[in-house]
Amino acid sequence: MNPSASEQLSFPFQQPPSGADPIEMADGILWFRLPLPLKLDHVNVYAVREEEGWSLVDTGMGTRTTREAWKSILGGPLAGAPVWRVIVTHHHPDHIGLAGWFRQEHGAEIWTTRTAWLTARMLTLDVQDAPAPEVLKFYRSAGMDQDEYEARASARPFNFVDCVHAIPLGFTRIKEGDSVTLGGMEWDVRTGGGHAPEHATLWCRSAPLVFAGDQVLAGISPNIGVYATEPDADPLKDWLEACARLESHAKDDQLVMSGHKLPFRGLPFRLAQLQANHASALEKLVEAIAEPRTAAECFRSLYGRKIGTGEYGLALGEAVAHLNHLRAVGRAERRRSTEGGAWRWEAVHR
Repeated sequence: MNPSASEQLSFPFQQPPSGADPIEMADGILWFRLPLPLKLDHVNVYAVREEEGWSLVDTGMGTRTTREAWKSILGGPLAGAPVWRVIVTHHHPDHIGLAGWFRQEHGAEIWTTRTAWLTARMLTLDVQDAPAPEVLKFYRSAGMDQDEYEARASARPFNFVDCVHAIPLGFTRIKEGDSVTLGGMEWDVRTGGGHAPEHATLWCRSAPLVFAGDQVLAGISPNIGVYATEPDADPLKDWLEACARLESHAKDDQLVMSGHKLPFRGLPFRLAQLQANHASALEKLVEAIAEPRTAAECFRSLYGRKIGTGEYGLALGEAVAHLNHLRAVGRAERRRSTEGGAWRWEAVHR
């Protein structure tokens, strides 16, 4: 019998921190949890004590609620000491959202990968009052439910700048193979992909500690999605390749400090488990498209439940990502429907 996940993963902290009260993960490393206005209702951020003050790893969204939470943290556990640096793992709003605010209000340096900075800065400058034609075409191509399509087509779309403070002009680049000094210790920068391009993770040389961002999570898989900006992308390939690269550095005793859910130990098992879960999802998808289906018609096979409006966009992007991967490896093909223009996917019989 294979060991269960609970036997392979351990969770040193059974409950997350609350409000401005942190949990100390290791000497000088504080864990805070900030609220998100999403189905996934929180993000984990970390403060690391330095001689100059504090470094942060990720910031939460750029909302009034999050700024107020940080003000309580800054005046409480951080004791008014300056935040001189923000290390951003990737460009998503719940991680980079207040990086620019910390730069503007506190003079903090922003350290991140070039792709994360470029993507975030581009998106904050790109404001749309109505869905772009490419977005509507992507929705139709994926077979989006008609009611969902009509609601999105007639509404102002989400804009990055809605919840991300302006990204400043300058930043400090970190990249694969770099090392950074954080909390008086040396950390190796290892980049991932799939969930976000050039996603930074930090691996401590002198202690079993890893800042994983959203590259590896316990309890849930990182969302791996395709969007209108690159509709034929294969992010699942990028993510699987990143897992393979990171496996060679993973050890059972490393405390993995992720962007969501609980920190955990058992990284080698979790990386293998996540890859197996996606392999299983791909096999279910091959069975589902024995007869032609759109991406939206694959939801039941992939997720086993009804997908609500709040998570529909992420679910659709992930379904397309898995179908694109099957196509890339020669296990699926697609044909454009004459009605509505949706791609209909069908398994390739070997």
